Amino acid sequence: MFDNLSERLARTLKNLRGQGRLTEENIKDTLREVRMALLEADVALPVVRDFIARVRERAVGKEVMTSLSPGQALIKVVQQELISLMGEANDALNLAATPPAVILMAGLQGSGKTTTTGKLARWLKERQNRSVMVVSTDVYRPAAIQQLETVAAQVGAVFFPSESSQKPVAIARAALQEARTQFVDVLIVDTAGRLHVDSEMMDEVKRLHEALNPVETLFVVDSMTGQDAANTARAFDEQLALTGVILTKADGDARGGAALSIRQITGKPIKFLGVGEKNSALEPFHPDRVASRILGMGDVLSLIEEVEQKVDKAEAQKLARKIKKGRGFDLEDFRSQLQQMKKMGGIAGMLDKLPGMGNLPSGVKEKVNEGDMVRLEAIINSMTPLERRRPEIIKGSRKRRIAMGSGTRIQDVNRLLKQFRQMQKMMKKMSGGGVAKMMRGLKGRMPPGMPF
Repeated sequence: MFDNLSERLARTLKNLRGQGRLTEENIKDTLREVRMALLEADVALPVVRDFIARVRERAVGKEVMTSLSPGQALIKVVQQELISLMGEANDALNLAATPPAVILMAGLQGSGKTTTTGKLARWLKERQNRSVMVVSTDVYRPAAIQQLETVAAQVGAVFFPSESSQKPVAIARAALQEARTQFVDVLIVDTAGRLHVDSEMMDEVKRLHEALNPVETLFVVDSMTGQDAANTARAFDEQLALTGVILTKADGDARGGAALSIRQITGKPIKFLGVGEKNSALEPFHPDRVASRILGMGDVLSLIEEVEQKVDKAEAQKLARKIKKGRGFDLEDFRSQLQQMKKMGGIAGMLDKLPGMGNLPSGVKEKVNEGDMVRLEAIINSMTPLERRRPEIIKGSRKRRIAMGSGTRIQDVNRLLKQFRQMQKMMKKMSGGGVAKMMRGLKGRMPPGMPF
């Protein structure tokens, strides 16, 4: 996410770092470049104008001009204004209501409402420890109800059945009554979408809103529509009094115009980002962390939270003890690391959150292929337990058997063994207490043994 904008801003602001003196002329040139970067990211023009005006006002003031390192001070101003633009801090869901707390999901067709309903249900169960019921009032789209039923089963939410012959308001009232009977904490109501905002659609959503009196009315919108996402959100808010926005498909949006425009145009906070197809791929939106990502500073806090949630701590401790005792890092351990990485959203997902990724050689990100991780795991799975423990015995005939068993080529098996040996060397350095020395030696490059 934000790849294009981040790359452009990194180039623009790089020249400022370490500057002992800034003039009005080079501030003007820098802000012109920042303005172009934001417009290319499809940020709404009024938002860009306001942003640049605020940065300029602070840039020519004492805050920057009298700083000992004015270049760094100006970058800090840009970061602070980005945070301000997106809403200062995370705006959490308001679930302080007599159960069940009702969440109404609204949005256009194809924005990902049903999938997001499932993701939100899972997030509430895992992060908030809430029991969740979901219901579909979409009686128009074929198989919409069945889709939500499937999603509910995957995330472990209670599904309230409905029929396409029923009225949406009747479905919603019956679901609310059932949620009360079952003492469910949260009821999420998935509504019908249209290809565009029309009076019929808005009337129906307003009737549902009146019948349910939800504590949260969330607008689900595709981030790849750019500033149009903000304009559509404003049209909904004028009719429905939204409490927040969920941006979907953010992982596929290299521009970021929606995330930077919505708060300013609608006055409504972005509460979550959909960052992948998996039902676990939903992140609370933190403006300060997103601003850091945009400026290439990484997002270590989100990475730590992900590790806490998704990494098997017992497995990690077991590997740490093994390496500390000087016992070899084998292919069983390598496979375990691949599986942990997949849980974290793969290499590409982690790269965005690591600081200093702007120092990677150009094209490295493009080379990341998550399919390679699947291939590597398949090759290791085709080995015997003895081969995984003692990779040095894997020679010609064994390589042929492993390649055939995994549907790969002997060259792929050779490549895996080479990557494994590199990873083994890295682990040996770590066991000797040389982590800091190893990280300094990398100088922004990727560690050896990474699967691409």
